[in-house]
This record gives sequence, C-alpha cells and structure tokens, in this order.
Amino acid sequence: MGCVAVVGASGFVGKALIEDLVKSTPHKIIALSRSDRTKFNTDRIEWRQCDLYSLLEIEKALLGADTAVYLVHSMLPSAQLVQGSFADYDLLLSDNFARAAKKLKLSHVVYLGGIIPENVKLSSHLQSRLEVEENLRTSGIKTTALRAGVIIGPGGSSFKMMENLVRRLPVMLCPKWTATLGCPVDLRDVTQSICYCIDEEKVQGKTLDLAGPEKLSYKEMMQILSRSLGLKRMFFPISYFSPGLSKLWVSLITGAPRDLVFPLVSSLRYSMIPREEHVLTLPNHQSRRFEDSLKEMKTIDAPKERPHAYFYSGSLSNHEVQSVQRITPRNPMSAKRVAQSYFKWLPKFFFPIVSVKSKDDITTFSFFGIKAPLLILKFSEERSSPDRRLYYITGGLLSKKDGKGRLEFRATLNEAVTLAAIHRFRPSLPWYVYKYTQAIIHLFTMNAFKRFLNSPKNKVTHQNASA
Repeated sequence: MGCVAVVGASGFVGKALIEDLVKSTPHKIIALSRSDRTKFNTDRIEWRQCDLYSLLEIEKALLGADTAVYLVHSMLPSAQLVQGSFADYDLLLSDNFARAAKKLKLSHVVYLGGIIPENVKLSSHLQSRLEVEENLRTSGIKTTALRAGVIIGPGGSSFKMMENLVRRLPVMLCPKWTATLGCPVDLRDVTQSICYCIDEEKVQGKTLDLAGPEKLSYKEMMQILSRSLGLKRMFFPISYFSPGLSKLWVSLITGAPRDLVFPLVSSLRYSMIPREEHVLTLPNHQSRRFEDSLKEMKTIDAPKERPHAYFYSGSLSNHEVQSVQRITPRNPMSAKRVAQSYFKWLPKFFFPIVSVKSKDDITTFSFFGIKAPLLILKFSEERSSPDRRLYYITGGLLSKKDGKGRLEFRATLNEAVTLAAIHRFRPSLPWYVYKYTQAIIHLFTMNAFKRFLNSPKNKVTHQNASA
C-alpha cells in the first residue's frame, strides 16, 4: 500500500478522484489545497494546506508520498495584481512541483492535460498544457500524461459554460466553432483511468488519450443537453461571429470569468479528436455516452451552483503582487547567469538614476539623491542553485516590512526558458499609485532586459550558460 498525493485536490477532478481512490484502491491519500481543509481529514485522507507558488511549502506538503497526481491549471488571478500570462504561471507551478517531486524521489507522476491536435498551430491554452507535460518529463521523474477534451461532470467549468448557454438562450446563434468535433468523456471515466494508471506499470510513462465513445460537435452536445433539461431550444449556424466576439458573448451569457473563457474558446477552433492508437482502454470497462452522463449528473438539478474554477484563488484584497515574466535567451542560460546579468545590466540601463550595490548576500537598489534604499534583497544561498536564484525582499522605501515578498530567477525546460518571478510583494506606495507607476516600470524594465539578452550585440548569451 502506497501513498498518493493529489495536487489540486479541491478542484473539479480532484474531489472526484479522491472518492475513487478511496473506493477502488488501498492507498493513503495526501490532498493538497490552497485553503485549510484539515477538518475533512479521515483515516485515509490527510488534507495539507499548500501555496503552490512556494517551492518550500510544496516540498513539505509532498513528504511521505510515493506517487502524485498533478491536476493544477492556473487560469485565474492569485493576487490582487497579476502580471504575466496564465501559461507562464502554469509553467512556474509545474516547475515547482517537478522540483519538489524530484527532490523527494517520487517514483511516478500522473498528469491530466488536454487533447493536443496534430499538425496545427496550437492555441496558447493547448500549448500551455503541452508545455507543462514536457516540463514534468524533463524533471526525470516517470510521468504518465493523460489527455482529455471536454470532461462531463458536476462542477466542470467547460460543461457549466455549455449548460448556462442552453439554460439562458432560447434561441442560439452558433458560430463556426460550435461545429468543432470532440469526444466528451465522463468525469468518472477520467478518475477511474487515473486510478488505473497509478497502479498499472504497463501504462506508466506513456502519453495516453481519454475519450468517450462518441464524436460530437459542441452544437450536438448542446442539443442533447437541451433535451436532457426538458428545454426547447433553437440553434442557427452562422459563419461571421469572430472569435473575439464569441469570447465576450460566452463570458457575458455564462457568467464565467473572462480569464477562464478566453483561453478555452480560443482552443475550440480545433477538433479534439483523440489518437486512436493512444486511447486508454480500461479492462472490463465501458465508457459512458454523453447522454448517459447527463442523466446521472446532479449538477443538472442545481443550476445556481458555480464551479470551483469560476472562483479566484487566494485573497484578492490584500494588496499583494504576483508577477511572472518569461525570458527566452537566444542560447540556453542558467538562472545564475541570468540573475547576474540582470543586476549588472539594471544600473547601466537606468544610469545615473538607479544604482545597484551588492555586499555579501545583500543587494540594495537606490535612487539618485535619496540615501535610503528603494529595495533591499537578501540572497538565499540555502534555497538557491545554478538553475534557481532566490532573493527575499526584506525592506526598502518601496516595500512594506510586514510582507513576504521574494524575487526569483529559475531556468526550466533544459534552460531554454528562465522565469523571473515576484511573489507576495506588498508595496508601500498607495495601491493605485503603485499600480500605475512602480508596476508599469517593472514591466517596462523586464521587457527591456529581455531585449538586451536577445540583442546580437550582447555577448552574455554567447558565454557558457552553466558558468
């Protein structure tokens, strides 16, 4: 009997997976959640609160696990001010998880991603799913990647958007993307597949597709759904609805956050058809048809229920800042080299306005004519390595002293990408002053630094990246 960690345990798939793990396996379960859910602990389930943006917290949360299931997708803000794309956040979170899993010597990871269409330019949403999968594999841990399209079950964000459209629109104009084909898969088929992969060695380490038994367009799914709800709906196909207008329309009608709707709708121009030779087939198991899934779903009788994914994670009223900026040097570079380059480049770029001084493990940023430093950073030798450089923001005129801010540079995807991230930074400036001054200057500075690293005149990227 082993111990399985479920990362993203309070989400749509996570909650259903825990139920199946308890019913069909003997494993103990570590359930990771951002919120405190320890009151739900049982003899076999131990809930652990964990901030996935903190590598240290993930390492502690995974202690005792042999296998982990990674279900995290970051598409909604985690702080009051967020800078960076959801793809960069997804990559950072998966990298945190992969580093912790490798350090703790987990034997196996199961990742649930999305169906990846072949021979097309992927949307940012699908590209992010594939990138996370690749990042987990490059960690060296045996990774089983399961890919699924629309998952049908109570609390699913994609299905809830479809349901809300059908409930709220007696007449629906159907843009071209509603003719896109997919193989909707029942939530229980997904969780049973994950349970199977946890224990079945012959499928471990493979990339497998999960699919229901039918190929249906989104229009056909909505027609079947309307009949299941006992609603008469009229559907008229049109060809001139732009993707941008579709995103706004879906968000407005369904009540789903734009940060969630826009990436999903952008992916709907592709048929989500699984590769037949890679479809996972469970022994003695019959996958559920779309209509059968609907008949068994409790969510049909609870139209006011909002999916977990519709809610922003974390507190958005604490005036904290989260920023992740992707740096892609022309040649692979270690995080150490990128960080060194940044601290050398910054005072030259802002000369003579800003100066940067380092002594021992303390780095200070100062403004011309002001004696007190703007920011004080303390380098963490213990938590750093050549592929990760961590600095705690300990003071300065621009930072609140009671904050837990930190700056890090980390190289990932075999040093092809470096993420420059600020976590839990609390500015001392009034919030709206900060938002329209310091925050904008930070983005301007990072974009200028990216151009510097990729400039043909820059010799840094030609040097040994591991130096």
